[in-house]
Amino acid sequence: MANITAADVKQLRDMTSAGMMDCKRALVEAEGDFDKAVKILREKGLAKAAKKAGRIAAEGAVNAKIVNDTGVIVEINCETDFCAKSDRFKEFVDIITDTILENKPADIDALMKSNVKGTQTKVEDLLTDKIATIGENMKIRRFSLLDGTLISYIHDNGRIGTILKIITDKPDDAAVLEAAKNVALQITALNAQYISKENVPQSAIDNEREVQLALVMKEGKPENIAQKIVEGRMRKFYEEITLLGQTYVKDDKLSVEQYVQSVAKENGASIKIDSFVRFERGEGIERKEDNFADEVAEMMKK
Repeated sequence: MANITAADVKQLRDMTSAGMMDCKRALVEAEGDFDKAVKILREKGLAKAAKKAGRIAAEGAVNAKIVNDTGVIVEINCETDFCAKSDRFKEFVDIITDTILENKPADIDALMKSNVKGTQTKVEDLLTDKIATIGENMKIRRFSLLDGTLISYIHDNGRIGTILKIITDKPDDAAVLEAAKNVALQITALNAQYISKENVPQSAIDNEREVQLALVMKEGKPENIAQKIVEGRMRKFYEEITLLGQTYVKDDKLSVEQYVQSVAKENGASIKIDSFVRFERGEGIERKEDNFADEVAEMMKK
């Protein structure tokens, strides 16, 4: 039997990030052959990852990064807040963000087949290894790439993030970029659905108008009065769901549109809000509601 030293175990751990005991057992099984030991850990990792694949991953982080004129926003999920705050998870999020920027994949499937930046390792293989070594199910849920004059804003350690694209004739002007950052903060805080009234789909407008008319009629208003009330409520609807129509969070005397126009005028610049992407960690994922007392009782039976 090969003589396995502590230094050997540490070397394998540094190579794979697997647990110390897993590394020792793999080296013993491989009789000291590091290549075989890595393969053993990899195979065990695949098995562990498969077992964890069905577990709900609704924690994690939203991350954004801009390099030159290209930016990415990505959401990566794990199972617990404890994992999300760990250095290993944060490092994984960072390397995936950099990998997306380097490879510019079309979608998640293409990303998974891409090489991790600076390596020959596939993203799907790195993800599997991380699931095995960190011990939680993890998912690269979604990402979006944008090009142009970009600003990003990340809130609450990655709970919510926004990346915003503006079109301006002064892309390097400090005041213009500060205004863009404030607008990104606005999107993050108030979750606008569209840029302006013109961008709201007609189906959404018709549906809201129908709902509001039904509500007003239930209140017993005459039809001629009801129509006027509905129009007032529709104006409020546009103010809430459109970015430019919202009240500006830092000055409630202005709409966002008025704020952007004032900055443009003061600095002799043109500023147009072109597009934005806002991700909120775990939104739309059905979370498991655990009963702590039942969980403890179940553990005591084991």
